[in-house]
Amino acid sequence: MDDSLLARLDKLATAAEPRTAQARAVADLIRVATSARWVGIYRVADGMVINEGWSGPAAPAHPVFPATQGLTSHAVRTRAVALSNDVANDPRYLANQEDSGSELIVPVVADGEVVGTLDIESAAVGAFTGTDIARYEYLIPGLRALWAGVH
Repeated sequence: MDDSLLARLDKLATAAEPRTAQARAVADLIRVATSARWVGIYRVADGMVINEGWSGPAAPAHPVFPATQGLTSHAVRTRAVALSNDVANDPRYLANQEDSGSELIVPVVADGEVVGTLDIESAAVGAFTGTDIARYEYLIPGLRALWAGVH
């Protein structure tokens, strides 16, 4: 695991910048550091999922959607990682990029509730393994400041 990446994420997440600028910078850093195709930072509040920052080839197709939809609903309901390594055949997937193959959603839990998510997409089918899940879960402590005081 990369402690220097975690420290850089924490620094960006606590910078004196507008929240969306922080989220965008964090998404950019994660995408570059992990070679992900698309990274999204989302807030979960009042039954909705709101994109606050993204990095990738295009903006999210669903910048706001109910927390009861998509793979995110699984992450919110279970407080556990949601994974689809073949989104074309997964009815839970809310299409984001035309050629995505896999998606991984890591929930951010505070005070027993999901307050946000880190979403990672890959164009490849079968892209994510247990090692990838552990890698992205490891980043969550460096991101918690993004959700401090917003839920």
